[in-house]
Amino acid sequence: MICQIFILSSKGDRLIYKDFRGEAGSDVVGTFYEKVTALTGDQPPVVMTHKDLHFIHVRQGGLYWVATTTDDSSPFTVIEFLNRLAALVKDYCGSLSEKLLQSNFALIYELLDELLDYGYVQTTSSDVLKNFIQTEAVSSRPFSLFDLSNVGLFGAETQQSKVAPSSAATRPIQSREQGGKSEIFVDVIERMSVVIGSNGVVMKADVEGEIKVKCYMSSCSEMRIGLNEEFSIGKSQLRGYGAAVRVDECSFHQAVRLDEFDSQRVLRLCPSQGEQTVMTYQLSNDLPSAPPFRLFPTVERDSGGRLVMYMKLRCDLPPKTAAINVCATVPVPKGSVSLSQELSSPDQSSELKPQSRAVVWQIPRFPGGTQLCALFKLEVAGLSSASLLEVGPVGLSFELPKVTATGLQIRFLRLAPVQPGPAQRWVRYVTHSDSYSLRM
Repeated sequence: MICQIFILSSKGDRLIYKDFRGEAGSDVVGTFYEKVTALTGDQPPVVMTHKDLHFIHVRQGGLYWVATTTDDSSPFTVIEFLNRLAALVKDYCGSLSEKLLQSNFALIYELLDELLDYGYVQTTSSDVLKNFIQTEAVSSRPFSLFDLSNVGLFGAETQQSKVAPSSAATRPIQSREQGGKSEIFVDVIERMSVVIGSNGVVMKADVEGEIKVKCYMSSCSEMRIGLNEEFSIGKSQLRGYGAAVRVDECSFHQAVRLDEFDSQRVLRLCPSQGEQTVMTYQLSNDLPSAPPFRLFPTVERDSGGRLVMYMKLRCDLPPKTAAINVCATVPVPKGSVSLSQELSSPDQSSELKPQSRAVVWQIPRFPGGTQLCALFKLEVAGLSSASLLEVGPVGLSFELPKVTATGLQIRFLRLAPVQPGPAQRWVRYVTHSDSYSLRM
């Protein structure tokens, strides 16, 4: 049973507030934000208590999604509901941001009225809700002096015009934009956790992945997703004739039918409008290829008493691929006051952040099969031999488009029955860094 639901911005501004039972005072919003901001650390506890009321919250899209409950409520049920609420708001509004929630407050209140009755959850199914939600979403589009997204070179169709724009999968599911186009998006998203020792030996290499489906089709009785024929789970016998694609664990959405999975590696489901996670999987310490980045550092003290760090970062991706938004964070000794730098290409940048005691090296695009170098010279107050031990380990964040660390691929994506109009089908692969540490 839920007493209240409210959504706050990162600054504590109340965006949405609904009291279902009238049992708690209106000051609970301020009380919650005071308790959250008073705690140290970036991740406050999910469940907090004030008098006889429990605050349960999650963070999604930079916002606080909060529910207040009494003693007889399961916190795990409430957490699951809050995550589902955030997913539904994302489906109906297109994305999660403070501006979009303010523009669509009427739609969100209508959703809450259908989801909860006197604090009890009624449904979270988008298939059920679409029969009752009547408010049209207000989508925000960035200002553009000339909207040429649908025009090719000299008015002709180009290869670029056949690629789905980045905003295509973030429009509301009930939006009338793009002429009600029937589209379905399948994302294969993986997150890497890697630790590489100072001698170059891989000490840890874990991958967590998921297959997400976002459907903009009013009617689709069945969708069939074909995975690699060589896909195997656990230590079972390898399949197929190509390169092995193996994971340690795998779980599926309850709507997925697996009668063809063992024999043909095909997932069958009836997709609901909106986004849902079809499959999650995990692989530990057995990557089919080498980690994407290697670091070759040199740290020393020069004759002028400055700390000198020479970093050579190598990208071991295939030559036709590239990493984007690469950011290397190098911890430096306490007392670092100034930085001079020499970078191997003009598009790179770096800065010293004294508060976090780190040098941040940013690389917008890093092609595979290449290496980049950086020379950092720091003025450190009271530099000693012990100060050199404070350098590192280097933390790396990046994004690898069109790449999966496990090698998982979508063989085909078929819809049944065949849609009367043209149905666009898009498949995207992306690998993110969850925790990538390079010891020095």
